[in-house]
Amino acid sequence: MAEVPTHSAPRAGKGRAILTGVAFLAALAILLSLGTWQVERLQWKEKLLADIAERRVAPPVVFDEIEAMAARGEDIEYRPVTVTGVFANNRERHFFATWRGQTGYYVYTPLQLADGRFLFVNRGFVPYEAKEPEMRKQGQLTGEQTVTGLARGRLAEKPSAIVPENDLAKNIFYWKDLDAMAASTGIAADRLVPFFIDAGDAPNPKGLPIGAVTQFDLPNNHLQYALTWYGLAAALVGVMLYARFRRKGDRPEG
Repeated sequence: MAEVPTHSAPRAGKGRAILTGVAFLAALAILLSLGTWQVERLQWKEKLLADIAERRVAPPVVFDEIEAMAARGEDIEYRPVTVTGVFANNRERHFFATWRGQTGYYVYTPLQLADGRFLFVNRGFVPYEAKEPEMRKQGQLTGEQTVTGLARGRLAEKPSAIVPENDLAKNIFYWKDLDAMAASTGIAADRLVPFFIDAGDAPNPKGLPIGAVTQFDLPNNHLQYALTWYGLAAALVGVMLYARFRRKGDRPEG
């Protein structure tokens, strides 16, 4: 019987060690890069939150200034603005929402501007039973109105696959599709202002709609994610060091 060369086992062991080392370095690099990416996201999110906090307390600017910023592609989100027009109450749209634990709707009403265009205004929250305008006639403001609120950018697409499709027949929107809101009320695209406004806390007759419903609960879990990835990297290094020292301890002396 032919004998197996004695040098084959050490050579195979060396090959496995090289592959293990390469896999270790690749995994470590991935974990560290993910942790660093989360740190960068954390810095971006903290700056964004600081910017939003600063914008919210800034004096409101006129509508034309916000519109010019939007036309230049600048960020208009949460910027205070004042605008004047006449509410087209017969064209209001209803966005399904909860407010302080109560189920109901945000009322989006087109505000017709002096030039004939329409700007959708989120006038605020009404309870489920007050969805229909007949239940809150006093809040259907007529004549020229001046609205102060926060500019909000439009959504390019449905935010998630789990969000239901908008029910145009029942006038119930589950995501803020500005184009669909306008089209369902007969407003042509060339007469539509391409962003929203969330109305402020100015009281409405009989208290409905309830204004100032803008939510600012932007999640900021990037520090937690960064620590998780860096922790996994540290654990990987620990496992490799343990395995290396254990192999050294298992080697026969002499």
